[in-house]
Amino acid sequence: MNILYYLSFAMIATLFALSLFMLVGWRWLMKRIVKQMGNFIFTDSYQENIIEMIPGFRHMGIQNVLENSLRAEKGDVLYRPLGGSSKKWPHFDQVTFIPAQTTPFPIDGEEEIDVTVTIGPKAKKPMKIKIPLMISGMAYGIALSEQVRLSLAEAAKNVGTAINSGEGGILPEELNTAGKYILQFSKTEWSKEEDVLKRADMIEIKLGQGAIFGMGKKIPPKDLTGRARKVMGLKENENAVIGEHFFEDQTLEDLKELVEELRVLTGGVPIGVKIGAGGKIEEDIDHLIEMGVDYIAIDGGQAAMHEAPPILYDDFGIPTLHAVVRAANHLEKRNMKGQISLIVSGGLLVPGHFLKVLALGADAVYLGSAMLFTVAHNQILNAVPFEPPTQVVWNEGKFKEQFKIKDGVQAAEKFLTASTEEMKMALKAMGKRSLKELSKKDLVSYDDLTAQMIGIPFSFKPWEEN
Repeated sequence: MNILYYLSFAMIATLFALSLFMLVGWRWLMKRIVKQMGNFIFTDSYQENIIEMIPGFRHMGIQNVLENSLRAEKGDVLYRPLGGSSKKWPHFDQVTFIPAQTTPFPIDGEEEIDVTVTIGPKAKKPMKIKIPLMISGMAYGIALSEQVRLSLAEAAKNVGTAINSGEGGILPEELNTAGKYILQFSKTEWSKEEDVLKRADMIEIKLGQGAIFGMGKKIPPKDLTGRARKVMGLKENENAVIGEHFFEDQTLEDLKELVEELRVLTGGVPIGVKIGAGGKIEEDIDHLIEMGVDYIAIDGGQAAMHEAPPILYDDFGIPTLHAVVRAANHLEKRNMKGQISLIVSGGLLVPGHFLKVLALGADAVYLGSAMLFTVAHNQILNAVPFEPPTQVVWNEGKFKEQFKIKDGVQAAEKFLTASTEEMKMALKAMGKRSLKELSKKDLVSYDDLTAQMIGIPFSFKPWEEN
């Protein structure tokens, strides 16, 4: 026993000594490194000093410097993932809700709040959802993996909302899993089978989106692999082509006829159009009204996608805040409010964003990036710190096979549920029992110009002066 005791003591003492040595050694090493770097920074001339990068980055911006380096390396169009514009778009932060405290009073915390929504109320078969949050079109194959698409579809069904197919292939399992399904009718050869169209609860003709507007692209076989190619009907060495038009020498009349054909084929489900928000948004809406749509989906300038050229991200379109205000005002001016539904997306990330868009006149909200990061939740730990977290969700991602569908379903479902409950709490705080009672009269802004342009009070002035 004495021998074992002394051996154990010796081992503990040795480990302690090693730990102390390593600690002292690391401290010594770090001190030498910091001292050496300090000598460089504090003594080198500015032209040779590493801190020259600070004014350089401040002048150009770190993102611009890095992207220009990639342009210099590739010599080709740069494709940036997930938006991430190098500029700051005006957003919803300067707009706040007005609480009910004296008269009216807040709603009791136990009361149920109605947040149900009907899209395309004038259609023969309107689409009814239990919450005003829908999952945006994030394409299978072109962007997301099979596992992620199935997770999102099941989560949408569980909370009683809809999921958009995006412009990729449509998985049979996804159609069987999803509750309410929005089929995006894109400028492609795939996803147009009659039996699939007839199973959709809504059809969305994609004319554009906020990250790439009306432009298409060619995806080479090396960037689109696996089962997705079969689902999309692509041959082994065939490019996946997304066009710029549906028809040769396309006209508005062609699109009007397409709307009517789809309406007849599907038996009267809502037929809508998706566009990116531009400077002529009222003219665009007039054209869509002429086409006879049941709903309009508008993507603001902060919208993201799997990848798009930075010039389209940064230098086209208008902010989502401006887009929803102008679109809602114009639909009201044309006496189409309540007849044509308005769905808005683009940079909407938290419940406050969602509810403000609804207060400004949208009927529902599309969620893209927010869903992408929440469905992955802690599964991104499979990729970080040495790979981007999106390598877990992309169809070509290095860690897509490790994605657990069940965990994805739970994370996405909980996010949608939590977001809805926060929105309900906000409605109670405003004295509302239903989402239908919400309007821009419940908003105020601490920015004078924003207040003027929206038509809401400026918070520096007494209410009666507005």
